[in-house]
Amino acid sequence: MVSFDTFILLGYDFDGDIMFLAVRLKKGQDLKKEIEKIIRENKVKAAVVISAVGCLDNLCIRLAGGKTFLEKKQDYEIVSLMGTICKDGSHLHIAVSDANGKTYGGHLCYNCIVNTTCELVLACIDAEYDFSRVYDDTTGYKELVIKKEELE
Repeated sequence: MVSFDTFILLGYDFDGDIMFLAVRLKKGQDLKKEIEKIIRENKVKAAVVISAVGCLDNLCIRLAGGKTFLEKKQDYEIVSLMGTICKDGSHLHIAVSDANGKTYGGHLCYNCIVNTTCELVLACIDAEYDFSRVYDDTTGYKELVIKKEELE
């Protein structure tokens, strides 16, 4: 089990199919790297972001169309973070707002740096599912492949 100062296994759903993990990320940590690290070190096969509340002091996102990146160094509040994560990587979208309430959103990239905190909750659904990412010639990206595990 990965060790974070405020890392906790919240528990399981009623059937034991979903494990909930909560972690508080700290100032200076790379949001995307830390999310992928949690999944990798806990040997999770399939997960989704349930909640993320916090702030960044460096933003790096890929905008719609896949060719343009926005990188800005200033304070932002995380207003939304969602996506899927597996051992092969992640597909995460983030929306943030600046001090004037202007909102930016796009594909979460490395180098989104936590300012004071990010309170993160993940749902790990790998009791039933195995997520992987495989290159897709039609999109030019590694895309999600979902396999349902056979339960005994």
